[in-house]
Amino acid sequence: MSKPSLKGKRIAFLATDGFEQVELTKPWEAIKKAGAEAILVSPKEGKIQGMNHDEKADRFKVDQSVHSASADKFDGLVLPGGVANPDALRMCEDSVSFVRDFFQQQKPVAAICHGPWTLIEADVVRGRKVTSWPSLKTDLKNAGAQWVDEECVCDEGLVTSRNPDDLPAFCDKAIEEFAEGKHAEQTA
Repeated sequence: MSKPSLKGKRIAFLATDGFEQVELTKPWEAIKKAGAEAILVSPKEGKIQGMNHDEKADRFKVDQSVHSASADKFDGLVLPGGVANPDALRMCEDSVSFVRDFFQQQKPVAAICHGPWTLIEADVVRGRKVTSWPSLKTDLKNAGAQWVDEECVCDEGLVTSRNPDDLPAFCDKAIEEFAEGKHAEQTA
């Protein structure tokens, strides 16, 4: 079976300092290989710091400020994890609004590891089946989500995974959802 094509699609990656590097780079490579344009969006301008767990990794050039970004210019959104990254994003109202707008426009969103913290702040997990890094289980349940311990979960265009070991399944499912496009049940 051939992989879906993302030719002509634009996928936003929302991140800031402290993102888990492999949770950005692996989906980035897979999405670009599928034909999409990948755009790094951040509340911080210049470069942002990637992490390999608790060690500094590479720095990445931001393509667009979240303060001027609009979900209607993209076909999907990826939220990498890392502890500091989503914690900072959920404190930035423009980042939270950017995430919420993807749901209001019924566009697919993929979040891995600690990435769902930003989804909680955007109030878009209520009634949804999701997974995450285990320490977010209670937060997600308190936000109204049904949390499960599975490699990759997809609920009407919302793709979630637990950790870097899940990246192959996460990337494949995210590409499938981005290729499919809008989901009538993907609402905020």
